[in-house]
Amino acid sequence: MDHAADAHRTDLMTITRFVLNEQSKHPESRGDFTILLSHIVLGCKFVCSAVNKAGLAKLLGLAGETNVQGEEQKKLDILSNEVFIKALVSSGRTSILVSEEDEEATIVEPSRRGRYCVVFDPLDGSSNIDCGVSIGTIFGIYMMKDSHEPTLDDVLQPGKNMLAAGYCMYGSSCTLVLSTGNGVNGFTLDPSLGEFILTHPDIKIPKKGKIYSVNEGNAKNWDGPTAKYENSLDYLLTALLSSFLIKLFQSGLLYFSNEISVTSDHTILTMNSMVADVHRTLLYGGIFLYPADKKSPSGKLRVLYEVFPMSFLMEQAGGQAFTGKERALDLIPQKIHERSPIFLGSYDDVEQIKALYAAEGKE
Repeated sequence: MDHAADAHRTDLMTITRFVLNEQSKHPESRGDFTILLSHIVLGCKFVCSAVNKAGLAKLLGLAGETNVQGEEQKKLDILSNEVFIKALVSSGRTSILVSEEDEEATIVEPSRRGRYCVVFDPLDGSSNIDCGVSIGTIFGIYMMKDSHEPTLDDVLQPGKNMLAAGYCMYGSSCTLVLSTGNGVNGFTLDPSLGEFILTHPDIKIPKKGKIYSVNEGNAKNWDGPTAKYENSLDYLLTALLSSFLIKLFQSGLLYFSNEISVTSDHTILTMNSMVADVHRTLLYGGIFLYPADKKSPSGKLRVLYEVFPMSFLMEQAGGQAFTGKERALDLIPQKIHERSPIFLGSYDDVEQIKALYAAEGKE
C-alpha cells in the first residue's frame, strides 16, 4: 500500500459510503440497517475517545461493582455499556439488546422499537485497560423472528442466522472490522476527519498460519485433543527467550503484546484480549484457542457476543470456527450468557483440531 499516495487521496471510501453502496444493491431496503450501523459506529467513536483520554479523565481503575459474569467492572466498562445501550435504543431500529455487562436483556420501549436485535460486549479485554493493551467492542446483529412482542427467543438463535457482526479495536489506531455477510472489510478511524476509512478491503485469512493464541496457564486441565494439538506443534520452550521477553515486559518496552515462547514452526502470542488476538489471527493467519478445561468444562467465552460474532467474521474471511463438538455457528444457545469452548482461525489449522476431536470420538 502506498501510504504517501493515500495521504493525498480525495476519493475516500468511508464506512458510511461503503454501507450505503451495499444498501443500493438491495432495492427493497428501507435504510433501517444502515441507520443501525451508523449508531454502532457512533458508539465506537465515543468509546475510542474515552479510551484515549481515560487516564486524564480518571476513567481507569475499578468502579467498585461486579457484572453478571462475576468480574470486577472497570469504570470504562460501565461507560461503554451506557454509550452503546443509548446509541442503539436511540436508533429506533432495535427491539432487544443483550450486553455482557447486564444480567437481563434490555427490551426497548414500544415507541422506539425496530426490527433488529443486537448482542454486544461493550469493552472486551478490559482487564488490560490500565496497562495500555489493545481492547475492543464486539457486536452481532440479528433480525427479529417476526413482529411479535420481543422475547429472548429472538436472540437465542444460532450464529449462522446473524445478519452482521464486527468488532472495533482501540489501540495504536482505532480499527473497525465488519461483515454484513458478504466478506470482511476493515476501516481505520481518521481522527482529523472523524470518519472510518476503508483500509483493509476484502480481508482473507491465510489458509494456514504460524501464530497461535492460547492461555497456557490452563494447559494441565485441557482435554486430550487440545493437549495433543499443542504437542503436535513440536513445542520447544526457550528459557533464554522467555526470560528476555519477561524483562522487556517488566521494563515497559513490551507492553502491547506478551510473546510467551517459540515453537519450531509456530509462535505463541497472546494479549489476553480477544479482539486483539483475533484481529492478529485474521490478518496473519493461525489459530485462536480458548478450550474447555477441568475448571471450566463449558468453556469461558460467551456464545452470543464473543463466540458468534468472531466465528461469523472468521468464516466470512475464509477460516473456520469449531467448538470441539460442532461448527460454532450451528450452536443453539439456551441462555443469553451461555459459554462455549472455541477454536477459530485459518482453515487448515482448525481442520487439524477437528481431526483430533474426531479421532478421539472413534476411540
